[in-house]
Amino acid sequence: MTSQAHFVQPPRFAIWLVNLFTAGEEAESILGDLVEEFSHLVSKSGVAFARRWYWRQTVKTIAHLFGSGFRVAPRSTTAAVVGGFLLLRFVSGLPERAIFAVVERYRVFDRHFDAYVFLATDGIAIGHVLASLFVGSVVAMAAKRREMIATTMLVLVLVAMSVVGSLVMVSRTGDGSFLWMLPWYFADWFAMVIGAVIVRTRRSAATTRPSAA
Repeated sequence: MTSQAHFVQPPRFAIWLVNLFTAGEEAESILGDLVEEFSHLVSKSGVAFARRWYWRQTVKTIAHLFGSGFRVAPRSTTAAVVGGFLLLRFVSGLPERAIFAVVERYRVFDRHFDAYVFLATDGIAIGHVLASLFVGSVVAMAAKRREMIATTMLVLVLVAMSVVGSLVMVSRTGDGSFLWMLPWYFADWFAMVIGAVIVRTRRSAATTRPSAA
């Protein structure tokens, strides 16, 4: 059992998640403690039990890091979230305006109706996803060392607003036809997180890259 514990590794995706939400100097200490307890549980209770435990601890650790990261710098984190929200409001209309400018300039409606339908529906939605990716990246760049915390907070605010708005709309009008757009909203939120992950990963790589001799 001891040799098994020595070779079994914790879930790599869980390790990656902890690294995303942890400052560089803290990650080594936190992950070291988790790995030590994981190895003990492998030898004592088996691999499956140890992996379930590791995932539970990963969720708890991220929740703790999320809360403590905000408490350490509430003003700058809030500023990044508010700035990201305002930036999103500004850029969210750009894809639609750009696409319809192209449509009118090249008379796409008259010449290529199928292309017009795509651009006016999925094309705009894809543009919103790209705009969300940009916003997530900007928020992460503004919230150094708290990239994932600030971006996740922004996403949670947007999710809450969308859920409340949808419930109010349905209760008042009884019309839920607009709900077909929800998958695109989820794509926008996911794109924001991806933008933050890209920034966080690049910064982590830059800080751990050995200096040239």
